[in-house]
Amino acid sequence: MDLDLWLAPGAALWGAAAGALLPRAAYRLSVEPEQPWRDRCPDGHPIGGWVGRARCADGRSYGPATVLVCAVTALVCAGLALATGTRPELFVWLLLAPLGVLLTIVDFRVQRLPDVLTLPLAVLALCLLAAAAALPEHAGRWLTALLGALVLGGAYFLLFLVNPNGMGFGDVKLALGFGAVLGWYGWPTVVLGTFAGFFFGGLYGLGLVVVRGAGRRTAIPFGPFLIAGALVGLLTGAYSA
Repeated sequence: MDLDLWLAPGAALWGAAAGALLPRAAYRLSVEPEQPWRDRCPDGHPIGGWVGRARCADGRSYGPATVLVCAVTALVCAGLALATGTRPELFVWLLLAPLGVLLTIVDFRVQRLPDVLTLPLAVLALCLLAAAAALPEHAGRWLTALLGALVLGGAYFLLFLVNPNGMGFGDVKLALGFGAVLGWYGWPTVVLGTFAGFFFGGLYGLGLVVVRGAGRRTAIPFGPFLIAGALVGLLTGAYSA
């Protein structure tokens, strides 16, 4: 059996299954800063657990659409599988991808990147990449991943100090994790992923100006664009490695 033929479909199935677990967590985490996580649906029914569909006992759905979340997560995982192939770091990307989708949903909804997701993502990325570096046929370097986390996190921290209204501290913590992911494939990948994130964010801001008449002080969630840029960098780095 040719493993390469089954890799992308298998990754897509994994992504769809993982995506099906995200809507309830996305709803519960989508609260304003300093607010407790949601424990009841919009109709006041208690929510049991953190994973699964966002659906009340009476059958009413709430939160993000499960089908859409599954489709996006499946597409991301399939793309990562096609770019990475059978190298051991693929398992790292497949484990982190659902977290990236979850963070994107929450940040778009309430412009917040919860510490309960961003900080574990950074630690998990470095730990998993250390394991991947110990396996044969890997195509990256753990030391560069560590330095990428420190450099990108430090750069975002400086931007936060310069303009705290334009760059949230959650973005700084998120940059640690995705700096590690991008750094695995080297500094060109870090630069590409970072540039792509700002490019996507700039396009979104320009679109708001054109469509809604937004001004310079209009706040936008930057986390989704940081994640999208990291995905572009990661796909390019994995394919080129």
